[in-house]
Amino acid sequence: MTLTTPTTGGPTLAQERRIVTAIPGPRSVELMARKRSAVTSAVGTTMPVFAAAAGGGVIVDVDGNSFIDLGSGIAVTGVGNSAPRVVDAVQAQVAQFTHTCFMVTPYDSYVEVAEKLNELTPGDHEKRSALFNSGAEAVENAIKVARSYTGKQAVVAFDHAYHGRTNLTMALTAKSMPYKSGFGPFAPEIYRAPMSYPFRDGLSGPEAAKRAVSVIEKQVGAANLAAIVVEPIQGEGGFIVPAPGFLPALAEWARENDVVFIADEVQTGFARTGDLFASENEGIVPDIIATAKGIAGGLPLSAITGRAEIMDATHTGGLGGTYGGNPIACVAALAAIETYLEDDLASAARTIGETIAARFTAAQKTDARIGDIRGRGAMMAIEFVDPRTNEPDAALTAAIAKAAAAEGVIVLTCGTYGNVIRFLPPLSIPDALLNEGIDVVLSALENA
Repeated sequence: MTLTTPTTGGPTLAQERRIVTAIPGPRSVELMARKRSAVTSAVGTTMPVFAAAAGGGVIVDVDGNSFIDLGSGIAVTGVGNSAPRVVDAVQAQVAQFTHTCFMVTPYDSYVEVAEKLNELTPGDHEKRSALFNSGAEAVENAIKVARSYTGKQAVVAFDHAYHGRTNLTMALTAKSMPYKSGFGPFAPEIYRAPMSYPFRDGLSGPEAAKRAVSVIEKQVGAANLAAIVVEPIQGEGGFIVPAPGFLPALAEWARENDVVFIADEVQTGFARTGDLFASENEGIVPDIIATAKGIAGGLPLSAITGRAEIMDATHTGGLGGTYGGNPIACVAALAAIETYLEDDLASAARTIGETIAARFTAAQKTDARIGDIRGRGAMMAIEFVDPRTNEPDAALTAAIAKAAAAEGVIVLTCGTYGNVIRFLPPLSIPDALLNEGIDVVLSALENA
């Protein structure tokens, strides 16, 4: 395994695609057999290989194969795996203490993360933050706060939404398999409105918002509605970018009707879309914003940040958790945020998005199976269709992902209909490696 040494932090891997065994290799085959006998079959894996090291834009498996990483652990390692600042901060913190529980003996790194989030999230109003472990926890706690503040119970989510796997967030999530099937009953007082999906509905943003508001007013009523929760760009639902004007119209309606507007930026946050937060693109100022994934360079951490009067409405002790805002995750977050800002990774994300869009737009001219190219920054997606009917082609999508993996490129599929390949590379990926990964995906499409 070839290593080069950066100026700080630990070793970094050679940025190359390298296949030296069959995929999976013998060591991964052995480990997968152990997984089957030790881990419930309910936990699946996208790749048939086991990781040994990762950094920059590659993941190296236990057999020495080096894969181009176009998934970054589902948008988590935006700063790159084992990013130097994160490594240094974590190592120093582990040597000091690993846990005290912030609710028992607090520590300054939790407060510093909250201060940073209050400063950087959209809006110049007074804010408060609370830290948790996962995106689902963040969304669930945002809804708890909204209900406490408004004294109302109903919550509206949208078609194609994904918000998590807890009972409440499963209820918010729109896709049954594999996230909800067989796991009910779900939390009550959850309602669903139609999402803006330009490729499929052809509506302008204001038209789509009018449709959604009509459903909300008829089926729920503003007087009963505590919160609207929406992803500025939907993740698991297929990287659906709502038409311009959809989100501002919803936010305005919520403000006029005393409804808390919650932006789920778990996947879109932290430079992923070319802005530090996706809400910034149309000037949306959420009442509460939920963040996770890219926040801490791979360590488990999430947060909700919101208007002070909303966040402080809940009684003392109403929010928290044993591991919420763990000190190791907090210092990792501070180091990751410094990296996003100092290394201008938002600009890197925009360049990545421009590259992906240009390559697939060129391919689309001669391949009608590429139905839609959408996204922003380093959160891009390709929707594949049957060119005769425009119907979703999930089989083609799965075949492309499988063929790419066999050639050393990790890509993820998504979408309500299973016909979308999503590109979520680390923002640290070298340009040449990104283009090589796209070459492999396009070749897999051509040969499918």
